[in-house]
Amino acid sequence: MDRRDFIRTSLTAGAGIAAAGLTGCGTDTAADKKAPRPYLLKTGSLAPRMKLSWEPYELQLQHTFTVATHSRKTTPDVQVRLEYDGFTAHGEASMPPYLGHTVESVCAFLQKVDLGQFTDPFQIEDILAYVDSLSEGDAPAKAAVDIALHDLVGQLLGQPLFRIWGLDAAKAPSTTFTIGIDTPEVVREKTLECAGKFNILKVKVGLDNDTEMIETIRSVTDLPLAVDANQGWKDRQKALDEIFWLAEKGVVMVEQPMPKEQLDDIAWITERSPVPIFADESIQRLRDIPAIKGAFSGINIKLMKCTGLLEARKMLTYARAEGMRVMLGCMTETSCACTAAAHLSPAVDFADLDGNLLISNDRFEGMTIRDGRMVLPDRPGLGLIEK
Repeated sequence: MDRRDFIRTSLTAGAGIAAAGLTGCGTDTAADKKAPRPYLLKTGSLAPRMKLSWEPYELQLQHTFTVATHSRKTTPDVQVRLEYDGFTAHGEASMPPYLGHTVESVCAFLQKVDLGQFTDPFQIEDILAYVDSLSEGDAPAKAAVDIALHDLVGQLLGQPLFRIWGLDAAKAPSTTFTIGIDTPEVVREKTLECAGKFNILKVKVGLDNDTEMIETIRSVTDLPLAVDANQGWKDRQKALDEIFWLAEKGVVMVEQPMPKEQLDDIAWITERSPVPIFADESIQRLRDIPAIKGAFSGINIKLMKCTGLLEARKMLTYARAEGMRVMLGCMTETSCACTAAAHLSPAVDFADLDGNLLISNDRFEGMTIRDGRMVLPDRPGLGLIEK
């Protein structure tokens, strides 16, 4: 056999081996059979199309939820499904009324989205850039598409999102559990309900009963506390005095102490505060970070405000580069959106991902809580199980 014939024979044999490996016709080891097989993307005329569908879904809160600006017993929501070549992925848009979005506005936006024009779900940047270009706002609707697309890609790869991103699920932090503003009797009852289940509590403040709220909680638990004023404090000196008192009571961080318009006052507080001050209402998307840099110790990233996981990861990276701390928050949500955020949680300092625990009609099983810490599902994509 001359050199030319040898090369031709070798290439032919190699191609046969490669084809056997791609089509699954080779002999599998036991380990191969257990390992998830990545999806083989079809191209050309065989390429399937993504199909988006959605339905309104009202979230029922277990207790009336009160913050400094409003109270509610339900939260409007839209559940999204993304189908592709036999796979079904899930997304969610949750709409607390104070953000100005409605079921009608979300559905109207989703009606504009044509994912059928894309044949490669892995082109996440291009697909979500297109989705973002369809309107200036509509962040919850965009987040629903983003979450479903990430779920789909994780399923196609056969891996959970945290592993695709190179994160260690064991580093998922404890999540806070939120105690809304209420009477001492109800606050005491809510606090006792979560005794032994959580390692840190979050307390809504910002009205004239802040002291009563904290003292009531302290009468039944000594757990560390985070507080969220939801822009409720208006005088910076009074706010700073209260923060020093809160620190003495075991508070470890404060969210949005004053209205977002009072940025200079917030910066003044942050410079003097004994605990870190996090931005919530003052920030929504990546483009908002430069304007608040230096005024806060850190940022609270919420998928429903920032348009989803792709932008959330960019915000996290930018904030870290600026020396800021990062927390992940949520709205009242099912385990779909909460679990999506939880996959990113091993990379942050604080997590407030209890929205699924505040409702009585969750549609999924996903992220769970064990000894106060989040446990991420080790299943492909979001790892959701429909109930």
